[in-house]
Amino acid sequence: MRSYPKHYINGRWAPSNGPQSIAVVNPTTETIVAQVSCGTAGDIDLAVAAAKQALPHWAERPAADRADYLRTLHQGLVDRADVIALTITEEVGMPIKLAKRIQAGLPAAVMASYAELLESFSFETRIGNSLVLREPVGVVGCITPWNYPLHQAIAKVAAALAAGCTVVLKPSELAPSCIFILAEIVASAGFPDGVFNLVSGNGKVTGEALARHQDVAMLSFTGSTRVGRHIAELAAGGVKRTALELGGKSASVVLDDADLARAVKGTVASCFLNSGQTCTALTRLLVPAGLYPQAARLAVEIAGGYAPGDPGLEQTRLGPLISADQKDRVCSFIEKGLAEGAELLCGGPEPPAGLDVGFFVSPTIFGRVNPEMSIAREEIFGPVLSIISYDTEDDALQIANSTPYGLSGAVWSADQERALIFAKRMRSGQVDINGAPFNILAPFGGVGQSGYGRELGAFGLDEFLEYKSIQLPQK
Repeated sequence: MRSYPKHYINGRWAPSNGPQSIAVVNPTTETIVAQVSCGTAGDIDLAVAAAKQALPHWAERPAADRADYLRTLHQGLVDRADVIALTITEEVGMPIKLAKRIQAGLPAAVMASYAELLESFSFETRIGNSLVLREPVGVVGCITPWNYPLHQAIAKVAAALAAGCTVVLKPSELAPSCIFILAEIVASAGFPDGVFNLVSGNGKVTGEALARHQDVAMLSFTGSTRVGRHIAELAAGGVKRTALELGGKSASVVLDDADLARAVKGTVASCFLNSGQTCTALTRLLVPAGLYPQAARLAVEIAGGYAPGDPGLEQTRLGPLISADQKDRVCSFIEKGLAEGAELLCGGPEPPAGLDVGFFVSPTIFGRVNPEMSIAREEIFGPVLSIISYDTEDDALQIANSTPYGLSGAVWSADQERALIFAKRMRSGQVDINGAPFNILAPFGGVGQSGYGRELGAFGLDEFLEYKSIQLPQK
């Protein structure tokens, strides 16, 4: 069993001010696989003080120096990729084959992208008689989720460090071990004391203490919309800048000329990725009414290839949910879908056959879903797909934009220009056309109840910078 009894504060492993620890449960076996320190508000105070003291010297370092540190972190992530993937598979339940590529590979790529970006990024611009500077916002508090625990941390930490900010990171207590591995990499990379700090703990204590701390200039949060609202309220007391990446209810819109088989396959794969525990998951499949029977049949056939199983096996495509509470929540939505009259095409609330241990939910597809049903409007965060039929493109657009969320979406069409026109009308932070791949240099974030602010690439770096204008005398 892994044990991390200390926090990483001011360049060293420091004992917690609190006597308690947090047990981390493997969602496949329901056994404890790790123990981590349970922080206090006092631990947050120490971490923020260290970050505040380190800020001036780190902010003044040349961008090339900061890039060298990020390259060292990138190499550390690459060197420990297998351990990271296995750790996240044990704590989150993502199948190991996917965890190697996504949970371990993606964060390393993002770290490398920020090191490269610093080689060309301009922190000052001349406009007329003004010198416009982009300066680090200050001490940044980062609160990250459990579903992509390392990626979501790196998306914030890499950008903040590149900008010249110092960081206090509070990971989710459900899957924290990979963040301790990150802290070990930071420690071996020789970062100046206080530039990166890690305090683990419960959100109610450490998360709230970080959000309201008077010396934290910015709070970057990824998680549920409900918690995001609370974080924003706490941060508002100190007039902090906030960046919130919250929930989603993304629509995958199949136009009448699309390759239907490809569109349904791509949508199901997105919906079931990480057992549906993905904020950008395509959980609503919108198809022309005349194509509904064919789309429903295809979806059920494809879902048959996602039998839940041990995520440690290479052939497994669908693992467990993160916790018993999450399993119960997802099953309650499935029951609600049945109660509201949706047609159950496959799956259901009953446990998958032969999986009596672990937080498993059968891949579930509902058909004949009304856009007003709960399963069509609320984020479920499980392997549950709703198929909705529409009559016209305008009807499809209205349905796609009918939820309060706006994080992601997809359009499928044989005519790329037609798909692009439709995508531009979708109220969403990002839209994929015909299954186009994720781009780590493009801005990532949402609108509406999906939050505000952007991560990744130069857009993510800009979130951690303030503008300053210096007016120069005219000659």
